[in-house]
Amino acid sequence: MKLKDKVAVVTGGAQGIGEAMVRAYAGEGAHVVVADMAVAKAEALARELGGKAMAVRLDVRDQGSVDAMVKAVVARLGGIDILVNNASGFGTADDEADWAKSLDIDLMATVRASHAAIPHMEKAGGGAILNISSISGYRASARSAPYAAVKAAVINYTMSQALMLAPKRIRVNAIAPGSIEFPGGIWDRRKTSQPQLYNAILDSIPSGRLGHPEEVANVAVFLCSPAASWVTGQTLIVDGGQMLG
Repeated sequence: MKLKDKVAVVTGGAQGIGEAMVRAYAGEGAHVVVADMAVAKAEALARELGGKAMAVRLDVRDQGSVDAMVKAVVARLGGIDILVNNASGFGTADDEADWAKSLDIDLMATVRASHAAIPHMEKAGGGAILNISSISGYRASARSAPYAAVKAAVINYTMSQALMLAPKRIRVNAIAPGSIEFPGGIWDRRKTSQPQLYNAILDSIPSGRLGHPEEVANVAVFLCSPAASWVTGQTLIVDGGQMLG
């Protein structure tokens, strides 16, 4: 996909979908940055991937931490070509705490990281930003109202970013994953803690199974590659037909 030696930063990159995207970009020959609060996991992943990977502690809620991460990446790797805003607070309760968490981590962290990375992309003559939303952003949710509302805002902000940044040759797109299962993830836990909910979701997916992180990562590679050079402002649903069920 012509990503060799590009610099790709993935926030929340130490596990789940983030880890799969880190591995996918590394597999394409990119320099990958695992930016995460889970420092031990991030460092272990970077060591496994070898010389083209680096781990950076990142608290996406703190502008100072975001700026320090970008500064460290630019100092070591020379710039930023790809930014993936993947970190999520998964706010589910309709209360002040989960609304604040969702707004701060899912939405404002996207704004913070983008603002920090854009000058370096502009200096390089262009780049790609990828925001991770959710199919929850397309419909009402009684189980996770803050998460759904904020993911809808991410979809809208993706379009606005794309419009603002097109003159700078920076493309902005998003992925809206459906229910994705991986060891230790939400749906892996719900399989045992809430089997009725898990089975109801499973039954709603025409493809007959939940998705895998790698299936989201494959799309992430495409959207940030030259193969998607004429694609911007779009949110691509990756859900095995879940929204159709």
